[in-house]
Amino acid sequence: MPDRGETEHSPGDQTGWGDTETSQGGLSRRGFLRTLLGGVGATCLGGLGSPVARAQPAPLVLKPTPPEFFYNHGSNSEMRWEVMANRGYLVPNEFFFVRNHTRTPRVDPGTWRLRVEGSGVGRPRAFTYDEILNMPAVSVIRFIECAGNGRSFFEVAYGRRAQGTQWKLGAIGVAEWTGVPLREVLERVGLKRTARDVMPEGLDDLRVRRPIPIEKALAEDTLLVYAMNGDVLPPDHGFPVRLLVPGWIGVANIKWVGRIEVSETPLYSPWNTESYVLIEPEYRPSPPALGPTLTVQNLKSAFELPWDGEIPAGRRLLRGRSWSGHGRIVRVEVSFDRGISWQPAQLRDPNIPQAWVRWEVEWDARPGQYSLRARATDERGNGQPASVPFNEQGYL
Repeated sequence: MPDRGETEHSPGDQTGWGDTETSQGGLSRRGFLRTLLGGVGATCLGGLGSPVARAQPAPLVLKPTPPEFFYNHGSNSEMRWEVMANRGYLVPNEFFFVRNHTRTPRVDPGTWRLRVEGSGVGRPRAFTYDEILNMPAVSVIRFIECAGNGRSFFEVAYGRRAQGTQWKLGAIGVAEWTGVPLREVLERVGLKRTARDVMPEGLDDLRVRRPIPIEKALAEDTLLVYAMNGDVLPPDHGFPVRLLVPGWIGVANIKWVGRIEVSETPLYSPWNTESYVLIEPEYRPSPPALGPTLTVQNLKSAFELPWDGEIPAGRRLLRGRSWSGHGRIVRVEVSFDRGISWQPAQLRDPNIPQAWVRWEVEWDARPGQYSLRARATDERGNGQPASVPFNEQGYL
């Protein structure tokens, strides 16, 4: 079963972030509205112009994705890791990867509505954009990562190409997200004690939707996001509103949310039964899902270097980043000899749970060819695996 939407369709240095994980009102309403007036107009009016311009097909991704910053995969754009070398903690919006199942839709915030309904609420209703903006705001720093990040390495390791976009490791980004806790909205529609699942639905062509359990929906950092790194949420990243589900696979962080179903019974969609499940003989089906359903992201590490790149010989600091969906990274080790020996890397602040940690290690590089490896351990004792069993859709 192909992964739905995974087929390919034909700068600033933000430093000085402290170890703050959650803050109330990280972006002031006045500052947000000022940014909104400067940025949304271009989004709303983007379709206007000459008849010739209107006749042109809509681009799959709206923001510039030049090849020096991105690997372009049609409707998906992957960040090149070398662009993060010596940068700050956050990924600037212009470098953040784009994962689209079809194309970026243009949504008018003036007519946009968020409908919240289903058997799990007592007072279903629709919210306007202004109503969302006027609710208590929260800002958190978290990663979002595609479940297929690293998919191309299955072919390298097993000689079998997994389905979907052949990401290296650039389908990951950390940003400061500002929005409204989802539980705030659910409480305003009379959330029932018997509610079990919550399923947001996007306004893209496929109406991508995937349920999360009520416990995750009510977490303090599960947000309906409208701002990213202090700016209005860009169209490619979910404008006007997207969901943030920290630590979980990217597809749970639905973009362009227009509807939320709350149910007293389990909810299903193609994105938790046919896709974003592990399919291979060693994985047992879990009906109606074709295999175990993915939730929390596993551990990964990446060097701030180009793939198959060349660097000058000599003593240097190698830098990279590691992350885990389960919590804070507590240890990173690096090998220069294909895993025969390992040495500890120095971790740099901040080290925010469900975001990432930057690290560095000294290396006296002699002329030659090397295969560099890094492995991380998180605060719950989870270690980055040396290998992962093959699965048809190339996850984890």
